[in-house]
Amino acid sequence: MKISYNWLNEYIQTGKSPAELSALLTGTGLEVESLEKVQSIPGGLEGLVVGEVISKSPHPNADRLNLTLVDVGAEAPLRIVCGAANVAEGQKVVVAVEGTTVYPLSGQPFEIRKAKIRGEASSGMICAEDEIGLGRSHDGIMVLPADAVPGTPLKEYFKLRDDWVMEIGLTPNRADAASHIGTARDVAAVLKKKITYPSLEDFREGTGLQPVKVRVADEEACIRYSGLVIQNITLGESPRWLQDRLKAIGVKCINNVVDITNYVLHETGQPLHAFDLEAIRGGAVVVKTLPEGSTFLTLDGVERKLSAEDLMICDADGGMCIAGVFGGADSGIREDTTGIFLESACFNPVSVRRTAKRHGLKTDASFRFERGTDPNATLFALKRAAMLICEIAGGEIPSELIDLYPREVKKAEVHFSFENARRLIGKEIPRQEILAILEHLEIAILKEDANTLTLAIPTAKVDVTREIDVIEEILRIYGYDNVEMPAKVNASLSYSQKPDEASLRHSIADLLSGKGFFEIMCNSLGSSSHTRLIPALEEEEAVKILNPLSSELDQMRQTLLFSGLQSVAYNLNRKNTDLKFYEFGKVYRKMGAGYEEKRKLSLYVTGRKFPETWNSDKSKADIFYLKGFVEAVLQKLGIQPGEFKPLENDFLEEAFEYSSGGERLLRSGSVPAGINAAFEIEAPVFYAEFEWDQLLRLRREHKVTYREVPRFPAVRRDLSLLITNEASFGYLEQIARKTENRILKEVSIFDKYISGEGQKGQLPPGTKSYALSFVLRDDEQTLTEKQIDQVMQRLIRAFEKEGVEIRK
Repeated sequence: MKISYNWLNEYIQTGKSPAELSALLTGTGLEVESLEKVQSIPGGLEGLVVGEVISKSPHPNADRLNLTLVDVGAEAPLRIVCGAANVAEGQKVVVAVEGTTVYPLSGQPFEIRKAKIRGEASSGMICAEDEIGLGRSHDGIMVLPADAVPGTPLKEYFKLRDDWVMEIGLTPNRADAASHIGTARDVAAVLKKKITYPSLEDFREGTGLQPVKVRVADEEACIRYSGLVIQNITLGESPRWLQDRLKAIGVKCINNVVDITNYVLHETGQPLHAFDLEAIRGGAVVVKTLPEGSTFLTLDGVERKLSAEDLMICDADGGMCIAGVFGGADSGIREDTTGIFLESACFNPVSVRRTAKRHGLKTDASFRFERGTDPNATLFALKRAAMLICEIAGGEIPSELIDLYPREVKKAEVHFSFENARRLIGKEIPRQEILAILEHLEIAILKEDANTLTLAIPTAKVDVTREIDVIEEILRIYGYDNVEMPAKVNASLSYSQKPDEASLRHSIADLLSGKGFFEIMCNSLGSSSHTRLIPALEEEEAVKILNPLSSELDQMRQTLLFSGLQSVAYNLNRKNTDLKFYEFGKVYRKMGAGYEEKRKLSLYVTGRKFPETWNSDKSKADIFYLKGFVEAVLQKLGIQPGEFKPLENDFLEEAFEYSSGGERLLRSGSVPAGINAAFEIEAPVFYAEFEWDQLLRLRREHKVTYREVPRFPAVRRDLSLLITNEASFGYLEQIARKTENRILKEVSIFDKYISGEGQKGQLPPGTKSYALSFVLRDDEQTLTEKQIDQVMQRLIRAFEKEGVEIRK
């Protein structure tokens, strides 16, 4: 929302600079995000002065040029060469002196310099209207009235003032401040000053026959509907003061009637709409809904299909306007319009919000109606706009205004306790200070005693309905910075869930970041086209978005994979090829009549293992490289997975999983080429997805134990095993640990040989050789050779029993 500094000062003389006023507003909760200087005329007429032509003579070397002497209030007159046919002695003219930058309506700005024109010196320029942005005429130089004083800066002569525009990040609960008067109300409360409201004393309505009949068919969606007819108007350009106000806040000027409705909207916060009186068929205005699927052509030339819930402003034949959102193409103001029906209404915020979202329309009117407008402000805005239209466009009001208000919205009554205010604010604000704040916020006191107040809340403050809301209003006007921090803060013990999920997440994030990973945070919305890439993701389990912003964001994601692949593709397309990403995120699934939300942690690896240097390892990342990071995460969490096994018929290739107690903790593998192709990724990508909720549960059950550093030495023995290609290291490790679980401390693989590879000799087809190392240690005594041999023999027998051949 944009607020003009000059405009705001029409309602309250702040005595503050733009920067000071910005700080004041931010302190009240109306955060000023930017402050920008604006000029109604480019250049602000800087360097332009009033001049008087003392003499004029023909240029000796050019037929169409004249030599002039011009008094600009300096010690000596300026000698200026002028080519305008209408220049004459005694004229008061506009002069751009040397060094002035001129901003013409067309073309680029240029600087006035001393020059020679056809051999004659010229020290300035006598200007036309279009050359300085004051008008479009280029018939000749601009001639000022005879009473203009030479040397007067043109900026002062035209009383031109620079303006400052504050961009306010308006929060949804502050609908009461969505206007200049609403903002002035907060400023007045802080500065303890009165607001000067526009006067309606001169408003006069007619007594003639009402040319328009109004009926509200949907009283739930239309809380109040006010309107009047204005005839004999003359459309044209708005006066400069009105154009300056609108241009300063970025509103395009259309014509005097439309400009006035926009002006009053930004002045009061009450949207208005003007209908061409001749376009209202049957002389009737009906506020109702139309049948589902009805079509309506809006002002932007788009034909829209209406919902049966869309509130419409209709005439006897059909729709004229989508209520509170957007006007129709056939009922708007035209160049030949001489009569209008001016509407000022209050619509249900929920109804407007749904309609605006359904049609993807965001307007100044819907912005305010969605947040809630004041139902008791419709008449003020209507009369204010009508008076301006009659004054500027020459209109007349032939009949009484119309006001349909079936169920009056009363001011909310709130009981306020001074003690509660002191307790919640943390400081005792003087009673008179509180009463003054309430008065300036226009919150009336219905009843007052020593400890409490009964208050009537203005209907403009749609978010103030409880005592705590009133306390918040008092505090933001009093100033958060004025509440001192106590020397001693009372602390109390409170239960904290263990483990602390946020702390644990930060711990894992630190681990992964330390290992070269970058965190990504992706959109929780995804595309249904991606879901079809994985058959296991059921279409009927997808959580669909009812009003998607696009086909690429039409459902909640069921896996973190796709959003991460988009980040991978984005980086690969920019030649960033060695990637390690992680993401903490949620996935969503429809479960019958309800929904399921799960937390996940995902890892992505592609490219080289190490940055490219002259002596670095050039090897590429693979599934085992990723497996190392997976196990590091589990180790950091203190979780010992119960089972590791390969995954078949999964959407990942070379897939494996860790599980505990029959529940999967994670799955990992390489992303299939078909899925990569959907994201235009050619490089292999390796992916792991942790069940974060499961890991938290196991972590909660995890108990930290301490064991002293071993006092006795460990020994290592190796075995070379011949197994089928289907067998895995994890399968062999399970056999070993089931056979000996007391002194067998570590099992690892240090060599492998697959049939058909290398020159080490041939193996039977369909087999491979694994070389395993076994670390043995007894924590109570030094192992003897006999004990070691007994353990190894048991291991050999266990392997042979499972069909594993021991290679000699």
